[in-house]
Amino acid sequence: MGADTRSGFRVTPAEVIGALNDVESKYAPPQLLLAGKRDLLRRGRRVSVIGSRKASWEGLRRARILARSLVEHGIVVVSGLAAGVDRAAHEAAIASGGRTIAVIGTPLGRCYPRENSELQTRIAREQLLISQFPAGHPVTPKNFLTRNRTMALLTDASVIVEPGEKSGALFQGWEALRLGRLVFLLESIAAHPTLSWPKEMIRYGAQVLSRDNLEIALENLPAFTTPTTVGLGSLSASTAAVAASIARRSDSSTASPEQTVTPEGFNHSV
Repeated sequence: MGADTRSGFRVTPAEVIGALNDVESKYAPPQLLLAGKRDLLRRGRRVSVIGSRKASWEGLRRARILARSLVEHGIVVVSGLAAGVDRAAHEAAIASGGRTIAVIGTPLGRCYPRENSELQTRIAREQLLISQFPAGHPVTPKNFLTRNRTMALLTDASVIVEPGEKSGALFQGWEALRLGRLVFLLESIAAHPTLSWPKEMIRYGAQVLSRDNLEIALENLPAFTTPTTVGLGSLSASTAAVAASIARRSDSSTASPEQTVTPEGFNHSV
């Protein structure tokens, strides 16, 4: 563990979710920088709510409903503090009296998009802000895909809400499946007549989330990323607990480490 600095409190991914297996460690960042309430990483299950920066009114409404449902089940709402679905999820979680974590694609001291500056400041003060990029690191488009990969690692499930065709949400969905995490697609996406990728993602293990199965899905959500109940100053689990955690993730994985869950032509090497 590092100390609190203007650049954030430093931890490693293993200090957050326990010892990483080979699949998890492949793309895990060497460190995470935290600003805000670090105890949110001890608050049980975490679910990413992700989707398009240019979501429709209906997509934003669904993101807010989902975030409120997660809060009602005591689940921490995680998103990337982008415009659109991300912002709607963060704001709905806060408005519902819940907890939210923002995993951003810039250093902690910078904000993108600029219009989310006030929300980012509030999350850093009242909730939790996470970045893997140190102060002074350049902000490039690649950062945001890298951020999505890290968000998949840190959460127990990812729910895709109305993504764009080249959305980072799709990248995160494939990464979450590679990690053996749960991936949910809203029913409106799965049934969309002009989209082909939902069927392929479902074939690799993504599940369809609807109004009818939402409650049972959230009630039975496994905790892949909560290896121990001790404080964030001492998050090393026992050997037995780590082994059990890895076995549990492996058993629930939709593909072996040797398999790829990335469709042909999908760039997974960012």
